[in-house]
Amino acid sequence: MTVSGRSAERRDAAEAMCPYRLVLEHLTSRWGVLVLIELLDRPHRFSELRRAIGRTARVSEKMLTQTLQTLERDGLVHRDAKPVIPPRVDYSLTDLGREAAEQVRALAVWTHDRMADVEKARQAYDEARTVSARAS
Repeated sequence: MTVSGRSAERRDAAEAMCPYRLVLEHLTSRWGVLVLIELLDRPHRFSELRRAIGRTARVSEKMLTQTLQTLERDGLVHRDAKPVIPPRVDYSLTDLGREAAEQVRALAVWTHDRMADVEKARQAYDEARTVSARAS
């Protein structure tokens, strides 16, 4: 059995045990979030998508390809390969993908809007830990 065969078996076993958790991981992965949010505006070619995501984080070609394939397999992204020279491939959201992307974007907006509160909570936590460590 090949390594990729074992990898596929593990993935299939994980999907059978907890399929929704795996999809949630795809949606909320570092690159999944950025791809979904970026595709909400309009379809993108691969290089456009990589540049757009690159404004906030560096993504390798390999990781972006894997993320797009995973989201396509989950029915969230549509890959439209045009039979032209040079080849043209556009990525867009399916209806299911648009629905998911809107939810992910809402979470991203909430995170941005509440970051000051998170920072304040982190500071209070760290200060309490420091005081507790000194008392020990």
